[in-house]
Amino acid sequence: MDLGLSILLQPLFGDSPVLPLPFPITCNGSIQSCFFFRILLFIPLVLNITQQLTTLLLLFSMRLHLLLLLLLLLCFSAPHASAQSSQARSLDAILQEYAFKALVKPRTGTIYNATATQLPSNLTGVKISALRLRSGSMRRKGFPSYNEFEIPIGVIAKPYVKRLVLVYQNLGNWSNSYYPLPNYTYLAPVLGLLVYNASNLSATNLPTLNVNASGDPIKVKFLHVKVPPLGAVPKCVWFDLQGSSNFSNVTGGNTCSTSSQGHFSIVAESSALPPPAPSQPPSPPPPPAAVVPKESKSSNKVGVIVGSVLGGFAFLVLLSLLVLWLLKYKQKKKIQQMERAADAGEALHMASVGDTKAPAATVTRTQPTLEHEYAP
Repeated sequence: MDLGLSILLQPLFGDSPVLPLPFPITCNGSIQSCFFFRILLFIPLVLNITQQLTTLLLLFSMRLHLLLLLLLLLCFSAPHASAQSSQARSLDAILQEYAFKALVKPRTGTIYNATATQLPSNLTGVKISALRLRSGSMRRKGFPSYNEFEIPIGVIAKPYVKRLVLVYQNLGNWSNSYYPLPNYTYLAPVLGLLVYNASNLSATNLPTLNVNASGDPIKVKFLHVKVPPLGAVPKCVWFDLQGSSNFSNVTGGNTCSTSSQGHFSIVAESSALPPPAPSQPPSPPPPPAAVVPKESKSSNKVGVIVGSVLGGFAFLVLLSLLVLWLLKYKQKKKIQQMERAADAGEALHMASVGDTKAPAATVTRTQPTLEHEYAP
């Protein structure tokens, strides 16, 4: 029975248990004392389980704290990026309506520019144009000069439509408002090229077509590029329809290349320059049909985020107090068990042997006997 219990406890404690036992594992005494000893054998097991639970709670507390910090960063960064992308998409929808309205008795291959009087007053400085082409003609011939854009042969729009409209955008001084880039300075205005289905020129909120240059890339030659700051290298930046920014090298001092549609500009790092004064992005202008664009509601989530952070902090404090209480409780129980084990022991008689003292037992429980009844 004792050997089986020792084998059972061996995988849990190894060669050294949590508490040193002041008695042997085997027991030849009375049933009550052996039962008491067997109960005491489970004390290291209970202490080991308590220690493992405490370690698990500490690890869980640390991981929960890191998870809350990560969620906090995501909550503050994701709504801001989503609001900027939503605002830019609302502007694209509005400019698409104005560009389509500029197509009065349109002719294929002719550029139609929207006049300043056709645009709302809060978009002063923005320029838009519209160009209607056949899909097959654009793929076979391209369009060599559409303002700053050069469309090569082999540009394909999907899904296939018979005619399409290429909407040109020049955001001018609104570039940094709708497409902010931290630590970068715009050296040229943001230019946009978006492709729509031309089957219904009075349609609004049209989705863009997927455009891919299968041969040579589409080139964007900027007419007016500012001188970059001292030591800064100009870079091309491309904003896709999801709001992500991608950088590439400038060729020829003012040319960028792309294989798809989107918004483009030339920027330079401004980390050495003083940061510009923060400017609040303007609200999107109302469309001609009096359709008010949807505004971002991310500001309403601030209260929810703050409440979540405070709740998580309170939970961490309570969890830390629980762990400290468990540690103190385990230490107190350990001391009590050691005191009880010491009180339950029996003091042995001390005898002098030469110059030293050693415990001696006057009576032995098992009398020694010779192996044979007679000696040779």
